Amino acid sequence: MPWAVAPLRLGRAWPSAPDPVSPKARWDALLKAEGPDREALFEPTRARTLRSAVGQLPGQATGTQRLARAEGPCAEPVRVLAAPFDEQWLIPDHRLIDSARPELWRVADARQVFAVETGDTGLPLLATSLLPTLRTGRVRPLYRRPGGREPNLAPGLLDHLSDRLGVRPTASDLPAWILATARPDLTVPLTDDPGLWASGVELGRRALWLMLRDGERPKLPGGRRPYVRAPLPNRPLGLHYDRDEEALHLEEGRISPVPPEAWDYEVAGARVLESWFAARTAPAEPGTLAAIRPAAWPQTWTSELLELITVLALLAEVRSARAGLTVASSVTAADLRQAGVLPAPGASRRPASVLDHHEEGPDGQFALL
Repeated sequence: MPWAVAPLRLGRAWPSAPDPVSPKARWDALLKAEGPDREALFEPTRARTLRSAVGQLPGQATGTQRLARAEGPCAEPVRVLAAPFDEQWLIPDHRLIDSARPELWRVADARQVFAVETGDTGLPLLATSLLPTLRTGRVRPLYRRPGGREPNLAPGLLDHLSDRLGVRPTASDLPAWILATARPDLTVPLTDDPGLWASGVELGRRALWLMLRDGERPKLPGGRRPYVRAPLPNRPLGLHYDRDEEALHLEEGRISPVPPEAWDYEVAGARVLESWFAARTAPAEPGTLAAIRPAAWPQTWTSELLELITVLALLAEVRSARAGLTVASSVTAADLRQAGVLPAPGASRRPASVLDHHEEGPDGQFALL
């Protein structure tokens, strides 16, 4: 996947939140403030101030007036991946984001899949259909153009693998294989064994299905599902796990069954469930926009937590299977160089031209692409 983009850098936390209502309320509070108060609430950086002139993000109908004199409603928040397995909501306004990476917004759609470097030895890559805003490594879109067009693969790679395997892989087979076999240093072994290839792709597709979470709720082995056994408090502040009971306690609230594999699941040294909970309950500095948040624990968060527990438990099984998948690189880098697949041409490492997005420039000007 030769085209890779540096991760987004928001520059300020308040435009993103675990619920879709808080970002709108924060925007309203920003616009109600004037002068120095608005500037303090905005939290300016070298990249963005109230006087920064920037255009719209591709595909987003937001204002382009400088924020110092901006008015009007908040843009509708969009779903993003804010941390490993943590989906949140972001105001898609270029004026609020230090480094928005418009080239990623330009190719984000229902068919896109982003591979995100994690720095984790057990899970070197995450896959998501949402725009990733994680503070991790580089982002690699599966497709270089909207609508699932032009796979982000070295030209000639699929043809070469087809000749070696005797079957033609699809563009979607490659991210599955990569998820199943990528090493901690992000090298990907390739094989010409059709059986091994099929096993790796199947395992990777399982990981893809769990990470993308396309609406079908998975079940634990044996058909089990975690349930709320004791009601959660309005504002839970503490979280602990009872390994003997396989129960997750949110103060007096209790959820079970929670397999140990879900509780122990970590990415880059951080326990996912603890990080997810902290993102919703950690105190914010009073008087800041980030302090505007739900007064009580929303029911949607409970539903998301129940699904996340199941996903992590099942991904732990995939992680174990990955460790047991031994792939000898029978298709070597030398083979790919001899076939002309490597090195990938420079054009494949740069974003493709996408000219079907209307993008308004700063202060209402037209953007010429």
